Amino acid sequence: MSLPWTEKYKPLGISEVVGNEKALSELVGFLRSWRRDASKKALLLYGSPGNGKTVSVYAAARDLGFEIVEVNASDKRNLEMIQRTIGSAATMSSLFPVKGKVLLIDEVDGLSGTEDRGGVGAIISVIKSSEHPIVLTANNPWDPKFSSLRQYCEMVSFDKIRAPTVRKVLRRICDREGIRVDDSVLEALATNAEGDLRAAINDLQALSQNKTELTMEDVVLYSRDKIRSIFEVLGKMFGGSEARLIVDDVSSTDVDYELMIHWINENIPQHMSDAKELSDAYDMISRADVFLGRIKNRQHWGLLSYVFELMSAGVSLSRTVTKPHFVKYQFPSWIRNLSKTRVTRSKLSSIGTKIGNKCHTSSSGGVEHYLPYLEIIFQADPKRAAKISKFFELEDELIEKIAGDKKTHNKITKELKKE
Repeated sequence: MSLPWTEKYKPLGISEVVGNEKALSELVGFLRSWRRDASKKALLLYGSPGNGKTVSVYAAARDLGFEIVEVNASDKRNLEMIQRTIGSAATMSSLFPVKGKVLLIDEVDGLSGTEDRGGVGAIISVIKSSEHPIVLTANNPWDPKFSSLRQYCEMVSFDKIRAPTVRKVLRRICDREGIRVDDSVLEALATNAEGDLRAAINDLQALSQNKTELTMEDVVLYSRDKIRSIFEVLGKMFGGSEARLIVDDVSSTDVDYELMIHWINENIPQHMSDAKELSDAYDMISRADVFLGRIKNRQHWGLLSYVFELMSAGVSLSRTVTKPHFVKYQFPSWIRNLSKTRVTRSKLSSIGTKIGNKCHTSSSGGVEHYLPYLEIIFQADPKRAAKISKFFELEDELIEKIAGDKKTHNKITKELKKE
């Protein structure tokens, strides 16, 4: 079996890593300036999969002449395994003639459930005693289970790789492999990867097996059982005139029907402008939502066929005046908003958990009933806020969230140092 292209073409140094220049600079700066007496002896790289977190650590270590000792938290989960794997490495010198050592704890998101009990505590213990810099990677570091771990780490965000950058990397690989490829193919692969460079390279290698040329036909054939994209389905649905065909088109997509209803709802105004059409279309989709609610609440799955018929043919055939035309479909705004507020919601959840643990209430109760008063206190009295922060064991980013602004946060932090 040929070597995976993600390995064959992985960057050997920082200069070969694409994207996230600021994050790379922070990573190299951390490794160069690390001290045993640093207040935060670990670095936590976070972001979506495939954006270069792990390869960046290896590239930086190679440039700086450091040895890498790696453990994957998804594989070595519990207290005993973590201590056995990296505990000793954290306090021992390298056996090789290198300038230093970097301990890499990859995919800490893998710590979950009772099997991982003590895992986070073990990592914190290693960080405290380590004689070498420690770098951790995670997709979502704002999970409440990592609240205690975050206060020992500097946080560095890795963004998704932009599609034009992904496309350039794929083009370079094709040139080295001697593969003739249409620009449209690279564009499709880069767009479909949604910022995951590793996924894009894997897709390119899968498409290129036993081929010296790639066209869009290859991309279509590679798509999962030729299931049409949601954009094609929306186009056929809003442009259709036969109810049965419209229902079949919507039913054929691999997109979850609960998500599909949001796509349709978002794009109704793109196809209709007449007030009567809009009223009828939204009436149809609201009826579909009612049936969906009954299915969830009462498990009446026989109603699902009505959901599909109302949200597809019901919506589409509400158009009686406006003629079908091409539009650029909009991504559901509620999903975009959820994505934008994910970090904020995670921080609120962590705050609620901290309050709940001390005040014997639920996380939501902590946010609803206690947080508004804490926000007032933090703004009015930094000294008292510092005592409260210490009592609730709030990390720095949670204090800043409650304080509401950097100036107030700095005052509270200053008081905390006096405690």
